[in-house]
Amino acid sequence: MSHRILLLGAPGAGKGTQSAKLADEYGVEHVTTGDALRANKDMETEYGTPRSFMEAGELVPDPVVNEIVEAALADADGFVLDGYPRNPDQAEYLSSITDLDAVIYLAVDDEVLVDRLTGRRVCDDCGANFHVDFQPPEEAGVCDDCGGELIQRDDDTEETARERLEVFYENTEPVIDHFRDEGDLVEVDGEATPDEVFERIRGVLDE
Repeated sequence: MSHRILLLGAPGAGKGTQSAKLADEYGVEHVTTGDALRANKDMETEYGTPRSFMEAGELVPDPVVNEIVEAALADADGFVLDGYPRNPDQAEYLSSITDLDAVIYLAVDDEVLVDRLTGRRVCDDCGANFHVDFQPPEEAGVCDDCGGELIQRDDDTEETARERLEVFYENTEPVIDHFRDEGDLVEVDGEATPDEVFERIRGVLDE
């Protein structure tokens, strides 16, 4: 059976990690808004192509994003959707174009999210990712892969992390409410190791 899964969660909740595990486990496609837009940036919609907005540095408007996501889901034999919908209008649209088997919200406390976001370190040379708590390098500040210097990116500072969370709650809280009202939303405690969280999600899907 093909699963149609929507994964919701704040920045740092582990959506990317869990989506990849789910895609692997159930043989479905991992669909993210960013990937879908990049893959279809020349797709003609009545509002223009995604490329025209991306190159102008503008946000791609909802109707264009909706069409792109619809095309990506139509091509997929089962999917885990991550990063969409971002507002109530997109949530309404998604409900109108597909029947989801599961809507899973990864619940993680704000302070834990901030720790996760600010603990990320990236190699200045090869781009490898580490985390001071969850995936520390063998030698502090030094990349295991190439020996380059590990740096904290500007968007991983505490101030930026808290701003990102604020924006998430402002935009996405109504999306969570939409699916909760429809009776589809299942909250999964995301404060554990990735493997433990995955087992919890699998428990929901296999019910």
